[in-house]
Amino acid sequence: MTDRPIVLHLVDDTTAGGVTRVLDFIRTNPDMAAIARHEVKVVARNRSIPALSADMIVSHLSISWRSLPVLIALRARHAGLPLVHVEHSYTEAFTALNVPFKVRFFTLLRNAYALFDRVVAVSEEQGAWMRRRGLVSREALQVIRSAVDLGRFRALPAPAGPALRIGAIGRLDRQKGFDVLIEAFRDLTSPEISLHFHGTGSEEQALRALAKGDPRIHFHGHSAVPEEALASVDVVAMPSRWEAFGLVALEARAAGRRLVASDLDGLKDSAGIEAQYVTGHGVQDWRLALQAALDAGTAAPARALGAEQEFADRWNHLVQLCLDRSEPLTRMACGRA
Repeated sequence: MTDRPIVLHLVDDTTAGGVTRVLDFIRTNPDMAAIARHEVKVVARNRSIPALSADMIVSHLSISWRSLPVLIALRARHAGLPLVHVEHSYTEAFTALNVPFKVRFFTLLRNAYALFDRVVAVSEEQGAWMRRRGLVSREALQVIRSAVDLGRFRALPAPAGPALRIGAIGRLDRQKGFDVLIEAFRDLTSPEISLHFHGTGSEEQALRALAKGDPRIHFHGHSAVPEEALASVDVVAMPSRWEAFGLVALEARAAGRRLVASDLDGLKDSAGIEAQYVTGHGVQDWRLALQAALDAGTAAPARALGAEQEFADRWNHLVQLCLDRSEPLTRMACGRA
C-alpha cells in the first residue's frame, strides 16, 4: 500500500519504558497500518529539528522553556502539515509536587500546546486537568488512553492459592513511591509474604537501604520481558506520586493480577474499577491496603479487554481527521471536533 500517508512520530527519550513500548505498538499495529504508515524518528533533546518529509507529524517530545524555541521552529518549518503533540509527562499531581511557580509553568504549556493542531492526553484524568486549567482548547484536545499489545499478558494463568507475592514493577524513581511501599510492607509481620522489585533507577541504593536487610524484599533488576515479571507475583502495587497513565497497571489487569494503586492522575484510568485505590501516601494507609489485598486472595479481575482496539480506533480517527483528503489540508481541518 504505497499510497498510505506517512505519520512521523518524533521522540527524544529512548530509554526503556512506557513511551517506547507504546510507539512500538503504534508502528506494528495492523489496524493502524491500514490507515497510515507510522514511522518513528529519534531526535536530540532541545536541538533544532530539520524539515521533515511526512504527511503528519506527531510530537512525543519533552516540553520545557529550553525546548520551546525548537517547537516554534518545528511549527514554522511545517506550516502546511498537521502537527499533534502527545503529553506523556505532565499531570495535576506532577504539578502539585514539582512545580513551585505554577503560573509560569502553565504559561509555558499554553504557549507550547498552541503550536499544535491537536494535543493528545493519555488518560481521561490528564485531559480533564488540561481542560480545567485552560491549557488546551476543548476543540484541540483529544484523549487516547495508552496501550500496548496485551495478548501475552492475557495468556498468563491467573495466580492460584493464597496471595503472598507483591510486585513493584517500573523505574526505581521518586515518582513511583516505592519508598512508601517498602515502609508499609515492613510493617506487615507475616514471614510468608514477599515484595519483589523489577526495575532499575537512581533510587535503587536508597531503596535497598530502606529495606534494611529484610529477607522478604527482593530486587531483581530490569525485566526485559514484562510478562515474566507479572507472572511471578500475585498482587501489583503502584504507589506512584504522579502518573500520566500507568502502563504497568493496564498490563497487570490483562494478566489477571490484583492492583493496589494511588488514587490520582491516569491511574484512575489504567488501573480500572476493580483496583483497590489509596488516597495519599501515608505508610499506615498503604499498610492497610496491602494487607486487604493479600487477604482478598488471588481471584482474577477482568482482563482489560478492548484496550488495544480502542487505542487503534482513536488514533485512526485522529489521523483521518487531520488528513481529510476531501478538502484542502489546513490547520482548521485538523482542529475540528
